[in-house]
Amino acid sequence: MNDWLIDDDRLSLERKSILPGEGFFLPDSIEEEEQERAAAERMDDASVVAIADADADGLACTALVREALGEGSLVPASPHELDEALAWAAEYVEPDATLVICDLCPDSVEDLRALEDLTARVDDVRWYDHHQWNDDLGTLVDESGIERVVGNSDEVCTADVVRTELDYDFDERFAELALVTRDHDLWIRDDERSDDLADLSYWLEPEEYIEAVLEHGPDLSPEWHDYLDEKRVEKEALVEKAVERAQLREVADWTIGVTYGRCSQNEVAEALREQGADAAVIVKPAGSASIRGTESFERCHEVAAQVSGGGHPRAAGCKPSVYDDMLDYAHHWTTRGAVAKQAIVDAFKRLPDEIEDEESDS
Repeated sequence: MNDWLIDDDRLSLERKSILPGEGFFLPDSIEEEEQERAAAERMDDASVVAIADADADGLACTALVREALGEGSLVPASPHELDEALAWAAEYVEPDATLVICDLCPDSVEDLRALEDLTARVDDVRWYDHHQWNDDLGTLVDESGIERVVGNSDEVCTADVVRTELDYDFDERFAELALVTRDHDLWIRDDERSDDLADLSYWLEPEEYIEAVLEHGPDLSPEWHDYLDEKRVEKEALVEKAVERAQLREVADWTIGVTYGRCSQNEVAEALREQGADAAVIVKPAGSASIRGTESFERCHEVAAQVSGGGHPRAAGCKPSVYDDMLDYAHHWTTRGAVAKQAIVDAFKRLPDEIEDEESDS
């Protein structure tokens, strides 16, 4: 395939909104080989290793680890890559190292297949998170000897947990970093700096972002604000495209805003909330989707759990299992995610009545 076919720089805004980024077209096997090679290099001879989600929360955790422990070699891992990251750690982390796992939650026992090998190799393993954990999976981790601390996902982000649990006297800028990261991660949106951190963590390489917040905390330098202003021109245009495509659907007692596009999901969800949506579903060209709630809908994690995902009551992610071959992806792009949208809307329909749940618990 010619490189120019997937070159983002030559695509119109409309086509860029519909198609996934260049990385999507790299086969998983090749990408995993490169990720394993990079992980092995980062873990080699490192006395502190952080496996963390590469979003603003996970990267803030890594910055806190480095500040408190003096170093912290980052191995980025998405929630869907947790099993591979733990397997690599079981093979490459130095036995006398400290391993800190941040802002990642297992979705199934398969994610923890490397747990026994990991704890047999490394004595000091700590797991900090704030997602909704399955009790049985939590017990597996606890019984392995790993120090696991999970904060209340309605009240704290993982950076809050790390700042509290590490035995270190953090100065005020790190308290502010955790506060602003929480404002974004829990979708509180009371602090205008949280959008800056979210955008910067998305556009920068992880190491660049960590260096920026280590130096400045959440109060970024003028140079970074100039960078954000420039990048946001296209971002806002892609958000507008996704909002234009949105449809409001009535499901049970809720109004669900459903749309498709390569975009910043939080801004799209906010726009749909202003149009009357209780929840928003943003399906991405790569096949994944973001689910965002409001005060009137706090069951996003329950929806996501039905379609290969998870998360928080007001913010969750998933990737419906509806893609068997590239023809399915071609259909996904040309129909603007029709099958994935319907799978997620159906998950809303299958939510049990909360009153029935409470009676059953009683």
